[in-house]
Amino acid sequence: MPSNAETDSGIPVKTVYGARDVPAKWTRSLGKPGQYPFTRGIYPGMYRDRLWTMRQYTGYGSARETNRRFKYLISHGETGLSTAFDLPTQLGLDSDHQRSQGEVGRVGVAISSIDDMRRLFDRIDLGQVSTSMTINSTAPILLSLYAAVGVEQGIQQKMLRGTTQNDILKEYIARNTYIYPPEASLRLAVDLIEYCARKMPHWHPISISGYHIRESGANAVQELAFCFSNAIEYVEAALARGLKVDDFASQLSFFFACRNDFLEEIAKFRAARRIWGDIMKRRFRARDPESTKLRFHTQTSGETLTAQQPDNNIARVAVQALAAVLGGTQSLHTNSRDEALGLPTEESARIALRTQQIIAYESGVGRTVDPLGGSYYLEQLTKTIEEKVGRLMETVRKLGGARKAIESGFVHRQIQESAYEFQRSVDEGRNIIVGVNRFKEESPEKMKIQQIDPNIEKLQVRQLKRFRNQRSNAKVNNALAKLATSARRDMNLLDDILRAVRSDCTVGEISDTLRDAFGEYRVRLEV
Repeated sequence: MPSNAETDSGIPVKTVYGARDVPAKWTRSLGKPGQYPFTRGIYPGMYRDRLWTMRQYTGYGSARETNRRFKYLISHGETGLSTAFDLPTQLGLDSDHQRSQGEVGRVGVAISSIDDMRRLFDRIDLGQVSTSMTINSTAPILLSLYAAVGVEQGIQQKMLRGTTQNDILKEYIARNTYIYPPEASLRLAVDLIEYCARKMPHWHPISISGYHIRESGANAVQELAFCFSNAIEYVEAALARGLKVDDFASQLSFFFACRNDFLEEIAKFRAARRIWGDIMKRRFRARDPESTKLRFHTQTSGETLTAQQPDNNIARVAVQALAAVLGGTQSLHTNSRDEALGLPTEESARIALRTQQIIAYESGVGRTVDPLGGSYYLEQLTKTIEEKVGRLMETVRKLGGARKAIESGFVHRQIQESAYEFQRSVDEGRNIIVGVNRFKEESPEKMKIQQIDPNIEKLQVRQLKRFRNQRSNAKVNNALAKLATSARRDMNLLDDILRAVRSDCTVGEISDTLRDAFGEYRVRLEV
Protein backbone atom coordinates (compact mmCIF):
# COMPACT_ATOMS: atom_id res chain seq x y z
CA MET A 1 0.00 0.00 0.00
CA PRO A 2 1.41 3.47 -0.84
CA SER A 3 2.53 5.38 2.24
CA ASN A 4 -0.07 8.09 1.61
CA ALA A 5 -3.01 5.69 1.29
CA GLU A 6 -4.40 6.52 4.69
CA THR A 7 -6.05 9.53 6.31
CA ASP A 8 -4.30 11.87 8.71
CA SER A 9 -5.77 9.74 11.52
CA GLY A 10 -4.22 6.59 10.09
CA ILE A 11 -7.43 5.15 8.63
CA PRO A 12 -6.53 3.02 5.56
CA VAL A 13 -8.01 4.24 2.26
CA LYS A 14 -8.89 1.84 -0.59
CA THR A 15 -8.46 2.71 -4.25
CA VAL A 16 -12.20 2.87 -4.80
CA TYR A 17 -15.37 2.39 -2.77
CA GLY A 18 -18.71 0.89 -3.70
CA ALA A 19 -22.05 -0.14 -2.27
CA ARG A 20 -20.50 -3.13 -0.46
CA ASP A 21 -18.48 -0.76 1.71
CA VAL A 22 -21.59 0.87 3.12
CA PRO A 23 -23.90 -1.58 4.92
CA ALA A 24 -27.61 -1.14 4.32
CA LYS A 25 -28.07 -0.78 8.09
CA TRP A 26 -25.82 2.29 8.01
CA THR A 27 -27.71 3.87 5.12
CA ARG A 28 -31.02 3.37 6.95
CA SER A 29 -29.56 5.00 10.07
CA LEU A 30 -28.57 8.25 8.33
CA GLY A 31 -31.91 9.94 8.90
CA LYS A 32 -33.02 13.20 7.36
CA PRO A 33 -31.51 16.64 7.95
CA GLY A 34 -32.91 18.06 11.17
CA GLN A 35 -33.75 14.62 12.54
CA TYR A 36 -31.89 12.32 14.93
CA PRO A 37 -29.11 11.17 14.62
CA PHE A 38 -28.41 14.37 12.64
CA THR A 39 -25.78 12.83 10.34
CA ARG A 40 -26.89 15.18 7.58
CA GLY A 41 -27.27 18.34 9.67
CA ILE A 42 -29.18 19.62 12.68
CA TYR A 43 -31.65 21.75 10.68
CA PRO A 44 -33.90 20.59 7.82
CA GLY A 45 -32.88 23.37 5.44
CA MET A 46 -29.37 24.12 6.75
CA TYR A 47 -27.76 26.91 4.65
CA ARG A 48 -30.75 27.23 2.32
CA ASP A 49 -32.52 28.83 5.26
CA ARG A 50 -29.62 30.59 6.97
CA LEU A 51 -25.89 30.79 6.32
CA TRP A 52 -23.38 29.94 9.00
CA THR A 53 -22.18 32.81 11.21
CA MET A 54 -18.97 34.36 9.87
CA ARG A 55 -17.16 34.99 13.12
CA GLN A 56 -13.55 36.20 12.74
CA TYR A 57 -11.37 35.80 15.84
CA THR A 58 -10.07 39.27 16.74
CA GLY A 59 -8.26 40.94 19.58
CA TYR A 60 -4.95 42.69 20.09
CA GLY A 61 -3.48 45.67 21.85
CA SER A 62 -5.90 47.96 23.64
CA ALA A 63 -9.68 47.82 23.83
CA ARG A 64 -9.90 50.82 21.49
CA GLU A 65 -7.73 49.16 18.83
CA THR A 66 -9.77 45.97 18.95
CA ASN A 67 -12.99 47.99 18.85
CA ARG A 68 -11.76 49.56 15.59
CA ARG A 69 -10.99 46.11 14.14
CA PHE A 70 -14.45 44.87 15.18
CA LYS A 71 -16.09 47.76 13.36
CA TYR A 72 -13.86 47.24 10.31
CA LEU A 73 -14.87 43.58 10.03
CA ILE A 74 -18.55 44.35 10.60
CA SER A 75 -18.39 46.93 7.81
CA HIS A 76 -16.97 44.22 5.52
CA GLY A 77 -19.73 41.73 6.25
CA GLU A 78 -18.74 39.86 9.41
CA THR A 79 -21.90 38.50 11.08
CA GLY A 80 -20.59 37.70 14.57
CA LEU A 81 -17.82 38.95 16.86
CA SER A 82 -15.13 36.70 18.32
CA THR A 83 -12.81 38.07 20.99
CA ALA A 84 -9.23 37.06 21.75
CA PHE A 85 -7.85 38.12 25.15
CA ASP A 86 -4.22 38.62 26.11
CA LEU A 87 -2.44 36.20 28.45
CA PRO A 88 -2.73 38.37 31.59
CA THR A 89 -6.51 38.55 31.14
CA GLN A 90 -6.68 34.79 30.57
CA LEU A 91 -4.63 34.17 33.73
CA GLY A 92 -6.53 36.62 35.93
CA LEU A 93 -3.75 39.19 36.14
CA ASP A 94 -4.30 42.93 35.80
CA SER A 95 -2.25 44.76 33.19
CA ASP A 96 -0.05 46.36 35.85
CA HIS A 97 0.83 43.07 37.54
CA GLN A 98 4.54 42.20 37.53
CA ARG A 99 3.88 38.95 35.64
CA SER A 100 2.00 40.89 32.93
CA GLN A 101 5.04 42.87 31.78
CA GLY A 102 5.71 42.36 28.10
CA GLU A 103 2.47 40.43 27.53
CA VAL A 104 -0.15 43.19 27.68
CA GLY A 105 -2.13 43.22 24.42
CA ARG A 106 0.23 40.79 22.69
CA VAL A 107 -1.90 37.75 21.84
CA GLY A 108 -5.26 39.39 22.42
CA VAL A 109 -6.95 42.44 23.87
CA ALA A 110 -6.11 43.58 27.41
CA ILE A 111 -9.18 43.71 29.69
CA SER A 112 -8.67 44.54 33.36
CA SER A 113 -11.87 46.39 34.28
CA ILE A 114 -15.39 47.33 33.28
CA ASP A 115 -13.86 50.51 31.86
CA ASP A 116 -11.90 48.40 29.35
CA MET A 117 -15.02 46.43 28.44
CA ARG A 118 -16.92 49.66 27.79
CA ARG A 119 -14.20 50.77 25.37
CA LEU A 120 -14.11 47.35 23.69
CA PHE A 121 -17.79 47.57 22.72
CA ASP A 122 -18.10 51.32 22.34
CA ARG A 123 -20.90 52.09 19.83
CA ILE A 124 -21.51 48.42 19.17
CA ASP A 125 -25.07 47.44 20.05
CA LEU A 126 -24.84 44.27 22.16
CA GLY A 127 -28.51 43.66 21.51
CA GLN A 128 -27.80 43.28 17.79
CA VAL A 129 -24.56 41.24 17.73
CA SER A 130 -23.59 37.77 18.83
CA THR A 131 -20.25 37.73 20.64
CA SER A 132 -17.94 34.81 21.28
CA MET A 133 -15.24 35.12 23.94
CA THR A 134 -12.27 32.76 23.98
CA ILE A 135 -11.78 32.79 27.73
CA ASN A 136 -11.62 29.94 30.23
CA SER A 137 -10.30 30.36 33.77
CA THR A 138 -11.69 33.89 33.98
CA ALA A 139 -14.82 33.20 31.91
CA PRO A 140 -17.29 34.02 34.74
CA ILE A 141 -15.58 37.40 35.21
CA LEU A 142 -15.49 38.33 31.52
CA LEU A 143 -19.12 37.32 30.97
CA SER A 144 -20.07 39.42 34.01
CA LEU A 145 -18.22 42.40 32.53
CA TYR A 146 -20.01 41.88 29.20
CA ALA A 147 -23.41 41.56 30.88
CA ALA A 148 -22.76 44.69 32.95
CA VAL A 149 -21.92 46.70 29.82
CA GLY A 150 -25.03 45.31 28.15
CA VAL A 151 -27.18 46.52 31.06
CA GLU A 152 -25.56 49.97 30.75
CA GLN A 153 -26.65 49.95 27.09
CA GLY A 154 -30.20 49.14 28.20
CA ILE A 155 -30.10 45.47 27.16
CA GLN A 156 -31.37 42.84 29.56
CA GLN A 157 -29.16 39.83 30.25
CA LYS A 158 -31.78 37.47 28.87
CA MET A 159 -31.46 39.14 25.45
CA LEU A 160 -27.67 38.84 25.10
CA ARG A 161 -26.42 36.32 22.52
CA GLY A 162 -23.03 34.68 22.32
CA THR A 163 -20.61 32.15 23.76
CA THR A 164 -17.97 31.89 26.47
CA GLN A 165 -15.44 29.12 25.85
CA ASN A 166 -15.26 28.24 29.57
CA ASP A 167 -13.79 24.77 28.80
CA ILE A 168 -11.34 24.43 31.65
CA LEU A 169 -10.61 20.70 31.33
CA LYS A 170 -8.87 21.12 27.99
CA GLU A 171 -6.63 23.74 29.59
CA TYR A 172 -5.00 20.96 31.61
CA ILE A 173 -4.57 18.98 28.35
CA ALA A 174 -3.52 21.56 25.78
CA ARG A 175 -3.39 25.31 26.49
CA ASN A 176 -2.29 25.53 30.16
CA THR A 177 -4.04 28.83 30.96
CA TYR A 178 -5.53 27.43 34.15
CA ILE A 179 -5.46 29.18 37.52
CA TYR A 180 -7.20 27.01 40.09
CA PRO A 181 -7.09 23.25 40.82
CA PRO A 182 -9.33 21.14 38.53
CA GLU A 183 -12.12 20.65 41.08
CA ALA A 184 -12.50 24.38 41.74
CA SER A 185 -12.22 25.17 38.04
CA LEU A 186 -14.97 22.69 37.23
CA ARG A 187 -17.14 24.27 39.92
CA LEU A 188 -16.77 27.69 38.27
CA ALA A 189 -17.52 26.25 34.82
CA VAL A 190 -20.73 24.68 36.14
CA ASP A 191 -21.63 27.92 37.94
CA LEU A 192 -21.68 29.59 34.54
CA ILE A 193 -23.72 26.80 32.95
CA GLU A 194 -26.27 27.00 35.77
CA TYR A 195 -26.44 30.79 35.71
CA CYS A 196 -27.04 30.96 31.96
CA ALA A 197 -29.66 28.20 32.09
CA ARG A 198 -31.64 30.37 34.51
CA LYS A 199 -30.92 33.93 33.38
CA MET A 200 -29.31 34.00 29.91
CA PRO A 201 -31.21 31.57 27.63
CA HIS A 202 -29.59 32.84 24.41
CA TRP A 203 -26.04 32.51 25.71
CA HIS A 204 -23.86 29.42 25.26
CA PRO A 205 -22.08 29.22 28.64
CA ILE A 206 -19.50 26.73 27.42
CA SER A 207 -17.84 25.84 24.12
CA ILE A 208 -16.29 22.44 24.68
CA SER A 209 -13.15 22.49 22.63
CA GLY A 210 -11.61 19.85 20.44
CA TYR A 211 -9.75 22.60 18.60
CA HIS A 212 -6.92 23.08 21.08
CA ILE A 213 -6.60 19.34 21.60
CA ARG A 214 -6.19 18.95 17.84
CA GLU A 215 -3.75 21.83 17.54
CA SER A 216 -1.56 20.29 20.25
CA GLY A 217 -1.05 17.20 18.07
CA ALA A 218 -4.15 15.00 18.30
CA ASN A 219 -5.65 13.39 15.22
CA ALA A 220 -9.31 13.68 14.22
CA VAL A 221 -10.40 10.61 16.21
CA GLN A 222 -8.61 11.78 19.36
CA GLU A 223 -10.02 15.29 18.95
CA LEU A 224 -13.60 14.01 19.10
CA ALA A 225 -13.00 11.33 21.72
CA PHE A 226 -11.26 13.57 24.25
CA CYS A 227 -13.57 16.51 23.55
CA PHE A 228 -16.74 14.44 24.10
CA SER A 229 -15.22 12.78 27.18
CA ASN A 230 -14.71 16.26 28.63
CA ALA A 231 -18.28 17.15 27.66
CA ILE A 232 -19.62 14.15 29.59
CA GLU A 233 -17.70 15.38 32.65
CA TYR A 234 -19.38 18.80 32.41
CA VAL A 235 -22.84 17.31 31.94
CA GLU A 236 -22.41 14.99 34.91
CA ALA A 237 -21.18 17.88 37.06
CA ALA A 238 -24.21 19.96 36.08
CA LEU A 239 -26.55 17.08 36.88
CA ALA A 240 -24.84 16.64 40.25
CA ARG A 241 -25.56 20.33 40.87
CA GLY A 242 -29.26 19.51 40.57
CA LEU A 243 -29.94 20.70 37.03
CA LYS A 244 -32.03 18.59 34.67
CA VAL A 245 -30.37 17.73 31.39
CA ASP A 246 -33.04 19.45 29.28
CA ASP A 247 -32.59 22.63 31.34
CA PHE A 248 -29.15 23.32 29.89
CA ALA A 249 -28.17 20.84 27.15
CA SER A 250 -29.43 22.99 24.27
CA GLN A 251 -27.07 25.78 25.42
CA LEU A 252 -23.96 23.59 25.22
CA SER A 253 -21.78 24.28 22.20
CA PHE A 254 -18.60 22.82 20.73
CA PHE A 255 -15.48 24.10 18.99
CA PHE A 256 -13.58 22.01 16.45
CA ALA A 257 -10.52 22.38 14.25
CA CYS A 258 -10.53 21.77 10.52
CA ARG A 259 -7.30 20.63 8.90
CA ASN A 260 -6.25 19.76 5.36
CA ASP A 261 -7.52 16.18 5.02
CA PHE A 262 -10.63 17.40 3.24
CA LEU A 263 -12.87 14.32 3.24
CA GLU A 264 -11.79 13.09 6.67
CA GLU A 265 -12.73 16.45 8.16
CA ILE A 266 -16.18 16.39 6.55
CA ALA A 267 -16.70 12.84 7.82
CA LYS A 268 -15.50 13.90 11.28
CA PHE A 269 -18.19 16.56 11.59
CA ARG A 270 -20.91 14.19 10.38
CA ALA A 271 -19.75 11.52 12.86
CA ALA A 272 -19.58 14.10 15.66
CA ARG A 273 -23.29 14.89 15.34
CA ARG A 274 -24.18 11.20 15.57
CA ILE A 275 -21.95 10.64 18.59
CA TRP A 276 -23.25 13.62 20.56
CA GLY A 277 -26.87 12.85 19.70
CA ASP A 278 -26.37 9.29 20.96
CA ILE A 279 -24.66 10.44 24.17
CA MET A 280 -27.48 12.82 25.02
CA LYS A 281 -30.33 10.53 24.06
CA ARG A 282 -29.09 7.19 25.38
CA ARG A 283 -26.68 8.05 28.18
CA PHE A 284 -28.35 11.14 29.63
CA ARG A 285 -31.94 10.39 28.59
CA ALA A 286 -32.57 13.82 27.12
CA ARG A 287 -36.16 14.19 25.97
CA ASP A 288 -36.07 17.57 24.24
CA PRO A 289 -34.85 17.09 20.64
CA GLU A 290 -32.95 20.39 20.98
CA SER A 291 -30.81 18.77 23.69
CA THR A 292 -29.50 16.17 21.26
CA LYS A 293 -28.32 18.60 18.56
CA LEU A 294 -24.59 19.25 18.25
CA ARG A 295 -24.00 22.97 17.77
CA PHE A 296 -20.44 23.80 16.86
CA HIS A 297 -18.07 26.53 15.74
CA THR A 298 -15.15 25.67 13.47
CA GLN A 299 -11.81 27.36 13.09
CA THR A 300 -9.42 26.52 10.31
CA SER A 301 -6.17 25.09 11.61
CA GLY A 302 -3.53 27.61 12.63
CA GLU A 303 -1.05 24.79 13.22
CA THR A 304 -1.12 23.83 9.51
CA LEU A 305 -0.15 27.33 8.37
CA THR A 306 3.44 27.86 7.35
CA ALA A 307 5.85 30.78 7.69
CA GLN A 308 7.37 29.61 4.39
CA GLN A 309 5.47 30.89 1.35
CA PRO A 310 2.67 32.40 3.49
CA ASP A 311 0.41 33.10 0.50
CA ASN A 312 -0.02 29.32 0.22
CA ASN A 313 -1.99 29.59 3.46
CA ILE A 314 -4.84 31.28 1.59
CA ALA A 315 -5.38 28.04 -0.35
CA ARG A 316 -5.06 25.90 2.79
CA VAL A 317 -7.63 28.01 4.61
CA ALA A 318 -10.04 27.85 1.65
CA VAL A 319 -9.84 24.04 1.57
CA GLN A 320 -10.38 23.81 5.32
CA ALA A 321 -13.25 26.30 5.31
CA LEU A 322 -15.02 24.44 2.51
CA ALA A 323 -14.68 21.19 4.47
CA ALA A 324 -16.22 22.85 7.53
CA VAL A 325 -19.17 24.09 5.48
CA LEU A 326 -19.71 20.74 3.78
CA GLY A 327 -19.54 19.20 7.25
CA GLY A 328 -22.38 21.44 8.45
CA THR A 329 -20.78 23.93 10.85
CA GLN A 330 -22.97 26.63 12.46
CA SER A 331 -20.18 29.17 12.78
CA LEU A 332 -16.78 29.61 11.14
CA HIS A 333 -13.51 31.48 11.61
CA THR A 334 -11.01 31.49 8.77
CA ASN A 335 -7.39 32.05 9.72
CA SER A 336 -5.29 34.69 8.01
CA ARG A 337 -2.34 33.94 5.74
CA ASP A 338 0.19 35.63 8.04
CA GLU A 339 -0.68 33.94 11.34
CA ALA A 340 2.45 31.80 11.29
CA LEU A 341 4.38 35.08 11.37
CA GLY A 342 2.36 37.26 13.76
CA LEU A 343 -1.06 38.72 14.45
CA PRO A 344 -3.09 39.26 11.24
CA THR A 345 -2.86 42.54 9.41
CA GLU A 346 -6.07 44.27 8.37
CA GLU A 347 -5.56 43.19 4.75
CA SER A 348 -5.00 39.54 5.71
CA ALA A 349 -8.07 39.53 7.95
CA ARG A 350 -10.15 40.88 5.07
CA ILE A 351 -8.91 38.15 2.70
CA ALA A 352 -9.80 35.51 5.31
CA LEU A 353 -13.32 36.91 5.63
CA ARG A 354 -13.70 37.17 1.84
CA THR A 355 -12.79 33.46 1.62
CA GLN A 356 -15.91 32.61 3.64
CA GLN A 357 -18.04 34.97 1.58
CA ILE A 358 -16.89 33.43 -1.71
CA ILE A 359 -17.78 29.97 -0.42
CA ALA A 360 -21.15 31.26 0.80
CA TYR A 361 -22.22 33.26 -2.24
CA GLU A 362 -20.29 31.91 -5.23
CA SER A 363 -19.60 28.19 -4.73
CA GLY A 364 -23.20 26.92 -4.65
CA VAL A 365 -22.46 24.38 -1.89
CA GLY A 366 -25.23 25.77 0.31
CA ARG A 367 -27.99 25.14 -2.21
CA THR A 368 -28.69 21.65 -0.90
CA VAL A 369 -28.17 19.99 2.48
CA ASP A 370 -25.25 17.59 2.96
CA PRO A 371 -24.35 17.58 -0.77
CA LEU A 372 -21.72 14.84 -0.37
CA GLY A 373 -24.04 12.55 1.60
CA GLY A 374 -24.32 9.14 -0.04
CA SER A 375 -20.73 9.08 -1.27
CA TYR A 376 -19.56 5.52 -0.65
CA TYR A 377 -16.20 6.67 0.68
CA LEU A 378 -17.58 9.50 2.81
CA GLU A 379 -20.21 7.28 4.43
CA GLN A 380 -17.67 4.53 5.12
CA LEU A 381 -15.29 7.09 6.60
CA THR A 382 -18.04 8.63 8.76
CA LYS A 383 -18.90 5.17 10.09
CA THR A 384 -15.25 4.29 10.77
CA ILE A 385 -14.58 7.53 12.64
CA GLU A 386 -17.70 7.05 14.76
CA GLU A 387 -16.58 3.53 15.71
CA LYS A 388 -12.99 4.54 16.49
CA VAL A 389 -14.11 7.50 18.61
CA GLY A 390 -16.46 5.20 20.52
CA ARG A 391 -13.66 2.77 21.33
CA LEU A 392 -11.32 5.51 22.56
CA MET A 393 -14.07 7.07 24.68
CA GLU A 394 -14.69 3.67 26.24
CA THR A 395 -11.01 3.52 27.21
CA VAL A 396 -11.34 6.94 28.87
CA ARG A 397 -14.46 5.75 30.70
CA LYS A 398 -12.65 2.70 32.05
CA LEU A 399 -9.89 4.97 33.35
CA GLY A 400 -12.53 6.77 35.43
CA GLY A 401 -13.58 9.54 33.04
CA ALA A 402 -11.93 12.60 31.55
CA ARG A 403 -10.46 14.09 34.72
CA LYS A 404 -8.76 10.88 35.81
CA ALA A 405 -7.59 10.16 32.26
CA ILE A 406 -5.97 13.61 32.22
CA GLU A 407 -4.46 13.25 35.68
CA SER A 408 -3.03 9.81 34.84
CA GLY A 409 -1.20 11.21 31.82
CA PHE A 410 -3.08 8.97 29.38
CA VAL A 411 -4.48 11.83 27.31
CA HIS A 412 -1.13 13.61 27.08
CA ARG A 413 0.67 10.42 26.04
CA GLN A 414 -1.88 9.71 23.30
CA ILE A 415 -1.56 13.22 21.87
CA GLN A 416 2.25 13.22 22.12
CA GLU A 417 2.47 9.94 20.23
CA SER A 418 0.17 11.24 17.52
CA ALA A 419 2.13 14.49 17.19
CA TYR A 420 5.43 12.61 17.04
CA GLU A 421 4.19 10.24 14.36
CA PHE A 422 2.90 13.11 12.21
CA GLN A 423 6.14 15.07 12.51
CA ARG A 424 8.17 11.97 11.65
CA SER A 425 6.07 11.46 8.53
CA VAL A 426 6.85 15.06 7.50
CA ASP A 427 10.55 14.67 8.24
CA GLU A 428 10.69 11.46 6.20
CA GLY A 429 8.75 13.01 3.31
CA ARG A 430 5.77 10.66 3.61
CA ASN A 431 3.58 13.66 4.35
CA ILE A 432 4.17 16.56 1.99
CA ILE A 433 3.90 20.15 3.21
CA VAL A 434 4.15 22.44 0.20
CA GLY A 435 6.93 24.96 0.64
CA VAL A 436 8.35 23.16 3.69
CA ASN A 437 9.57 19.70 2.67
CA ARG A 438 8.70 19.92 -1.03
CA PHE A 439 8.54 22.75 -3.61
CA LYS A 440 10.76 24.98 -1.50
CA GLU A 441 12.00 28.39 -2.63
CA GLU A 442 15.40 29.89 -1.89
CA SER A 443 14.16 33.49 -1.68
CA PRO A 444 11.42 33.72 0.98
CA GLU A 445 8.45 36.00 0.43
CA LYS A 446 8.50 39.27 2.34
CA MET A 447 5.28 40.17 4.08
CA LYS A 448 4.20 43.05 6.24
CA ILE A 449 3.80 41.88 9.82
CA GLN A 450 1.33 43.37 12.30
CA GLN A 451 3.25 45.24 14.99
CA ILE A 452 1.99 45.87 18.51
CA ASP A 453 2.84 49.39 19.70
CA PRO A 454 4.95 49.00 22.89
CA ASN A 455 3.33 52.19 24.23
CA ILE A 456 0.00 50.33 24.50
CA GLU A 457 1.13 48.64 27.70
CA LYS A 458 2.09 51.98 29.26
CA LEU A 459 -1.26 53.51 28.27
CA GLN A 460 -3.16 50.49 29.61
CA VAL A 461 -1.38 50.72 32.96
CA ARG A 462 -2.08 54.48 33.21
CA GLN A 463 -5.76 53.97 32.44
CA LEU A 464 -5.98 51.21 35.05
CA LYS A 465 -4.37 53.38 37.75
CA ARG A 466 -6.75 56.23 36.89
CA PHE A 467 -9.69 53.81 37.13
CA ARG A 468 -8.60 52.65 40.57
CA ASN A 469 -8.13 56.21 41.81
CA GLN A 470 -11.66 57.23 40.78
CA ARG A 471 -13.60 54.33 42.32
CA SER A 472 -15.01 53.77 45.80
CA ASN A 473 -12.62 51.53 47.74
CA ALA A 474 -15.34 50.77 50.27
CA LYS A 475 -17.59 49.33 47.54
CA VAL A 476 -14.68 47.32 46.15
CA ASN A 477 -13.75 45.87 49.53
CA ASN A 478 -17.34 44.99 50.40
CA ALA A 479 -17.89 43.23 47.05
CA LEU A 480 -14.66 41.23 47.33
CA ALA A 481 -15.43 40.25 50.94
CA LYS A 482 -18.87 38.99 49.90
CA LEU A 483 -17.31 37.00 47.03
CA ALA A 484 -14.71 35.49 49.39
CA THR A 485 -17.42 34.34 51.80
CA SER A 486 -19.50 32.76 49.02
CA ALA A 487 -16.44 31.05 47.50
CA ARG A 488 -15.88 29.17 50.75
CA ARG A 489 -19.47 27.99 50.75
CA ASP A 490 -21.33 25.78 48.29
CA MET A 491 -22.86 28.68 46.34
CA ASN A 492 -23.06 29.77 42.70
CA LEU A 493 -20.63 32.67 42.44
CA LEU A 494 -21.97 34.47 39.35
CA ASP A 495 -24.19 36.94 41.19
CA ASP A 496 -21.29 37.88 43.48
CA ILE A 497 -18.87 38.22 40.54
CA LEU A 498 -21.37 40.40 38.68
CA ARG A 499 -21.77 42.57 41.78
CA ALA A 500 -17.99 42.83 42.03
CA VAL A 501 -17.44 44.02 38.45
CA ARG A 502 -20.29 46.54 38.81
CA SER A 503 -18.55 47.75 42.00
CA ASP A 504 -15.44 48.44 39.88
CA CYS A 505 -13.39 45.46 41.06
CA THR A 506 -10.75 44.45 38.53
CA VAL A 507 -10.22 41.08 36.86
CA GLY A 508 -7.06 40.58 38.89
CA GLU A 509 -8.69 41.46 42.22
CA ILE A 510 -11.57 39.06 41.66
CA SER A 511 -9.18 36.32 40.53
CA ASP A 512 -6.96 36.88 43.57
CA THR A 513 -9.96 36.55 45.85
CA LEU A 514 -10.72 33.19 44.27
CA ARG A 515 -7.03 32.20 44.46
CA ASP A 516 -7.17 32.78 48.20
CA ALA A 517 -10.24 30.56 48.45
CA PHE A 518 -9.31 27.77 46.04
CA GLY A 519 -5.53 27.83 45.80
CA GLU A 520 -3.48 27.98 42.61
CA TYR A 521 -2.73 24.89 40.52
CA ARG A 522 0.84 23.89 39.79
CA VAL A 523 1.86 20.93 37.65
CA ARG A 524 3.92 18.34 39.47
CA LEU A 525 7.06 17.58 37.49
CA GLU A 526 8.47 14.10 37.91
CA VAL A 527 12.25 14.00 38.20
